[in-house]
Amino acid sequence: MIQKSILSVVVCTLIFFSCSEKKPVDTAKKQFCLSDTFKRMITIDTAKSSNVDDELQLTGEVSFNENQVVKVFPNSSGQVLEVKVSAGDKVQKGQVLAVIKSADVAGNYSDLNNADADLAIAKSQLDNAESLYKNGINSQREYEEAKQNYQKALAAKEKISSAISINGGGQTKAGGLYNIVAPTDGYIVEKKVSAGSFIRQDMNDNLFTISGLKEVWVYANVFEADIPKVKEGYHAVVTTLAYPDKKFVGVIDKISEVLDPSNKTLRIRIKLPNEEMLLKPEMFTSVTIDNTEGVSAVCIPASARVEAYGKTYVILYNSDCDLKVVPVEILKMAGNKMYIKSGLDLGQKVITQQAIQLFQEFTENE
Repeated sequence: MIQKSILSVVVCTLIFFSCSEKKPVDTAKKQFCLSDTFKRMITIDTAKSSNVDDELQLTGEVSFNENQVVKVFPNSSGQVLEVKVSAGDKVQKGQVLAVIKSADVAGNYSDLNNADADLAIAKSQLDNAESLYKNGINSQREYEEAKQNYQKALAAKEKISSAISINGGGQTKAGGLYNIVAPTDGYIVEKKVSAGSFIRQDMNDNLFTISGLKEVWVYANVFEADIPKVKEGYHAVVTTLAYPDKKFVGVIDKISEVLDPSNKTLRIRIKLPNEEMLLKPEMFTSVTIDNTEGVSAVCIPASARVEAYGKTYVILYNSDCDLKVVPVEILKMAGNKMYIKSGLDLGQKVITQQAIQLFQEFTENE
């Protein structure tokens, strides 16, 4: 019994010393420093104060600039024999757009032929009366009457010639044909006539519309609640389905004073340069209106944002070995900008390039 008791004491003693010599686990966090590779990959930005961009997203439609278009009307009634252009064609000043056969033009030329004949007769009578008057055979009264008849015939011809000139001038032909020509250089943006169509005297519509398209308009509708967010002079960024990666920057140059009664929206007009001729009338567009007249807030690039665990984080940078992940509350996202409501102060530096990857590396070392 004594030996068993001594053995038990020895075993317990050995167990005690073996347990007391085991080192505790080091749970201290290791310091994280940027490697040379990461330093070449990251970008550091400083939090600044900026006016909050109150962006407004709208849909719109491209239209031609009505201040830079010419509407081409017919000179007289008749039948369209030929149309030489289509919508979208580029035309030059003087180019023939359509050929029309007109009874009015044919009648004008018939009247002109009669006027030429009457003028020739009146001229012959005047020459004869003048000769007789100089030889003392005719009286001065007879000579003056012949002169007046000639003046009347001449005036009649000039009247008909003026009518022909108004109805196309050199573009008309004796057979009653006349050409509709382009009065200016540009593009056919509207074509409302086709071969075989009849043009009546009571028709007031134009046949063609020509526009330069170097500058276009975009019309967009603004809902009533968003009316305070648009003003003349605000910048607008326009994108299209045809060129999704290309942004067209214009300016709001006109806002309607009345709401559309059918949909209760306000129509605005955006003026856009179109030097590359990419924007075509009737194209649908997405419009972003920038309003920078709001309150100011702390602003950083949106690329600094890291979404994790249901929160938004940014990585503060003080030095290569002094970084910290902090949660922030976002006030507003606008394009590539992020406005901070809380969690970040002016002047603090944040990582804005490779932030997500750095966040993962940083949190793995904690």
